[in-house]
Amino acid sequence: MDADPTDFTPSSSSPTGEGVTVVIIAYNDAEHVRDAVASALDQGAAVHEVIAVDDASTDATGALLDVAAARDLRLRVHHRTVNSGGCGTPRNDGLRLATGRWVMFLDSDDVLPAAAATTLLDAARTSGAQVAAGACIRRELPLGREVCWQPALYREARTYASPTAEPRLVRDTLCVGKLYDRAFLQDHGVGFPDGRFLYEDFVFTARVLAANPRLALLPDTVYVWHVRRDSGTPSLSLDRREIANWQARLEAHRRVTAILQAAGREELVSAAHTKFVDHDVRMYLRELHTHDAKYQQRWWQLTREYLAGFPAHAVDAARAPARWCARVILASEAPVDLRRLIELAARPGRLLPPYAVIDGQAVWSTALPQVALDDILTKPVGRLPVTVTAEVRPGRRTRLQLRVDDLYGRLAEARPVTLELEVASRTAPDRPLTHGRAPLVAAPGGDAWTAELELDVRQLAARNGGHGHPEAWDLAVVVHCADGTRARAAPRPGVRQLRRTVVPTWHGLLLLQPYCTTGGALAFRTDRGLDGVTRLLARRVRRLLAGN
Repeated sequence: MDADPTDFTPSSSSPTGEGVTVVIIAYNDAEHVRDAVASALDQGAAVHEVIAVDDASTDATGALLDVAAARDLRLRVHHRTVNSGGCGTPRNDGLRLATGRWVMFLDSDDVLPAAAATTLLDAARTSGAQVAAGACIRRELPLGREVCWQPALYREARTYASPTAEPRLVRDTLCVGKLYDRAFLQDHGVGFPDGRFLYEDFVFTARVLAANPRLALLPDTVYVWHVRRDSGTPSLSLDRREIANWQARLEAHRRVTAILQAAGREELVSAAHTKFVDHDVRMYLRELHTHDAKYQQRWWQLTREYLAGFPAHAVDAARAPARWCARVILASEAPVDLRRLIELAARPGRLLPPYAVIDGQAVWSTALPQVALDDILTKPVGRLPVTVTAEVRPGRRTRLQLRVDDLYGRLAEARPVTLELEVASRTAPDRPLTHGRAPLVAAPGGDAWTAELELDVRQLAARNGGHGHPEAWDLAVVVHCADGTRARAAPRPGVRQLRRTVVPTWHGLLLLQPYCTTGGALAFRTDRGLDGVTRLLARRVRRLLAGN
């Protein structure tokens, strides 16, 4: 069987314009598609044309695109008569219809920042690169939290003569946020898998890297990826409720490594395996508690079988929490220690007790002594997956009772002294509120320390977005040690039930909701005013009426 079934016949047409063709794909997205089209047309002279492919929408998407095309001749609309079931086929349609010298992709619910096309085009022309890429901002809505995708690759402007000069490029699996030389794609037959194929970006990106382009990377933000967690219909890749999603991801990764292997890009094959351990396994593992036992069993079986084919050096090259998780999965035929694994897979990781040492080597447990936790006895304490547990007593001055577990005796060596609490809004994570320090007191038994801190929620009220705008807050603790070590951790909720409370403040009523994130960390939601309280009461009434 061909290692790279291309599923794509490139257009034979030569570029008729030196500018950029922006290919937009849309399906039943009348609410957002106009913003995407406007952001592409507003790029200015750099954009030669915009091709919008309507994948047989059943809402007003197609009509809205036609209206926009009548207003701007640079916009061409292609209406598919049958829905493709995925994102690859409409993107391939756009590639075939493109006439620009360069091409970039845009999804209908995302936007291009101002001058993104110009920035990428200038970089490609200056460097002679066939691919120019910039930073992609992942914006979570409705809260507006922004995170840079693969920031390590986009800290500074760099040009690579070949992808093998920077194997970490396999970690950026997005096809968006990049500008491609269309002739280069044509010459190498690079396209997307057709039909309902999840993670088509993975395969497309692998084909691009296998073709060995010259690449220019920029720190400039050139794409805004909108992640709508409250959407009634999650995107294909974000819908991870069924095991079929994980199976699709495994199949995509198999295709990626087969493509790179066939092209002789051994460095990239190894990097792709390591990325899978670092990113894919860890991401799904930290969400495993949201699924039932049947899903967990099947996920474990599929993952174990797949990881068994990885070379040991590729697993060993992954970051410590991820490679330890992979080793546990490989060592046990059935799911084991899921609570500990899920906590370790969080970001930042937390390694829960019990801690075992055999023959001077830290291991996962006495039941799995073959799983070595390498480096844990020598790694600097500040880089260890420290576990901090917090019991919450909500109120105007919310009290947190915190426990810091001693990790294989390493914290005791550093002599913990105080604990500091930081609270950061999801919309401004770089401006955390500091809530002072508290002394750490050794717990009975000598295997932990405890502290008590107060969180003055009036500060949250002052920073809250206002009436009708809930806010999410992440917590972090910093353990200060006598030897100068600082260990940072995200506290996890304790056993006491997390309950909502309404707090009167100078800014009016504040609804305070402690909750556990998908990654197992303690966080808070706040909402100001009577509107927030009314929403809370309405939710309670609905649950009562439903019999919950």
